[in-house]
Amino acid sequence: MSGFSPTTPIAFQIRKIIFEKFNDINVNFTNDDVFEILKKNGDIDPSWTIDDAEPFFHEICDSGLVRNIGQNFTTMYLKLFDLIEKARCAACGQDAYLGSSEDRVCVNPSCNSSI
Repeated sequence: MSGFSPTTPIAFQIRKIIFEKFNDINVNFTNDDVFEILKKNGDIDPSWTIDDAEPFFHEICDSGLVRNIGQNFTTMYLKLFDLIEKARCAACGQDAYLGSSEDRVCVNPSCNSSI
């Protein structure tokens, strides 16, 4: 990877995309679906492949936002546990997109304040 630094942290971008496009507990989506939107938005390293984004998808699975309902090579089939809610972090001013059962903590790695 190059020295590219996104304007918005990748974790925020992924959560926002899921909130805007897949915020339905009855809808299945894939990491590939989200990654394609990330690429179109242009705020990721242009040399990235889906493999480079894999840690971010594992992170949202580990957080309890989504569950991995299947996998085929690099494609992860995902489903929300709960609807995502948008909240603003008072400490850093970023919008946070959290599942209702997730800890109310800012997902900004440099913040991690309670929301």
